[in-house]
Amino acid sequence: MISIGELQRLGNEALFTGQLEAALKIFWRLVDVAPAEVGPRLKLADTLARLAAPEAAAPIYGATATHAMRAGHPLVAVLIGKILETMGAEVAPLYDELSRLYSADSDRISRYGERLAPADPASRVKPPDMEAEISTDALVAGATRAGADLSKVGEYPRMLHRLPLLSDLSGSTFRGVLDSMVAHRLPDGAMVIREGEIGSSFFLVASGAVQVYRTEIRGRETPLASLHSGALFGEMALIQSSPRTASVRVQGEADLLEVTREGLSSLAAEMNAVAVALDRFTRERLLNNLLATAPLFKAFSRKQRLDLIKRFTGHEVAPGTAILREGDPGRGLYVVLSGEVDVTKAQAGDEDVLLATLKAGEVFGEIALLKGGPATATVTAARQCTILFLDKVYFQRLVSAIPQIKHYFDNLSAERLADTRLVMDDELLIEDADEDERVLI
Repeated sequence: MISIGELQRLGNEALFTGQLEAALKIFWRLVDVAPAEVGPRLKLADTLARLAAPEAAAPIYGATATHAMRAGHPLVAVLIGKILETMGAEVAPLYDELSRLYSADSDRISRYGERLAPADPASRVKPPDMEAEISTDALVAGATRAGADLSKVGEYPRMLHRLPLLSDLSGSTFRGVLDSMVAHRLPDGAMVIREGEIGSSFFLVASGAVQVYRTEIRGRETPLASLHSGALFGEMALIQSSPRTASVRVQGEADLLEVTREGLSSLAAEMNAVAVALDRFTRERLLNNLLATAPLFKAFSRKQRLDLIKRFTGHEVAPGTAILREGDPGRGLYVVLSGEVDVTKAQAGDEDVLLATLKAGEVFGEIALLKGGPATATVTAARQCTILFLDKVYFQRLVSAIPQIKHYFDNLSAERLADTRLVMDDELLIEDADEDERVLI
């Protein structure tokens, strides 16, 4: 006896090393013992496509796409649709049903939808007889029958999970986006996005996993998240045509669906609907990230965070716009939801001094509010930004009622004032230095 998880590992290993008949036997066995699982059927089709011909695997691909769509794994169904397209197969009925089931027009999707329960990887099953003599033709025929047979799957769920972003689109728009998607089947370690590149697409994870990370100045990688089936990433750079803020690479292996700017541009009639849905999705994600990670919100429960964020107003700010000017009275607290802002201070007879660049999740404007004086620096949008603003009246109530919040802002303002003094002192030292003392070695 062997566990289902171990049998899957052996099948993947056999497929990777080119032992195609062995892989076919293993995945055939997995389909028999776990008929509701989507992965083994897809692997069975992949193996058959390599062992015989892509067309030989078409019946399994078709059945697996239908199964995945009805079982709550629509992105796998889209992936298979893209595979079938390369074979010249008719995929319009598949895409039509996907649009009917998963678009905003559907009565079958819900935040509380279901998927067929996966098999327990620890379950013990009888392994296939790897020594049994069987001709390649018989093996192919048997595996094809098993892979295309959905009679043992059981009952499909009535309510299905929403897809990120896509389920906000109407049926016709959803259908157009499906046509524009590009499938990528990537091995372990493959780079999907590189930090600093200008983004022109976003991705959905159909299966497998990817790791999101940032690279520090000295080259050290800092993991940020692992994303799995159903996740969407890369949309922010597409919206703002800005550099990617993190890198993404494949963990193990992954099947991804890419939606490019060029692909979306072909949907001229639906572009406005896509843009609205993309903007709404992105704002919700940014707010969730902000509430989960910004120090400002750590003292609150989730319900309190949601109540507090309702007090803020959102503002889109174009690059080069002065959000707060040095010397202005304090009007309220600002939070960077997306983009970057430059903090500068005027210096007599010279260019302004750059004190800091603030990114998503960081706050400004607190010093004028705490000290009761004017703003001590100018804050300008370095690129397209979304800024949240909290009026000073509510800010004062907040710091008066919650000691932890007052402590946080007191410490933050003290650190920033100290940093400003250090920067300005350095500028004065440079200004006063003789020409020969400015040589850097």
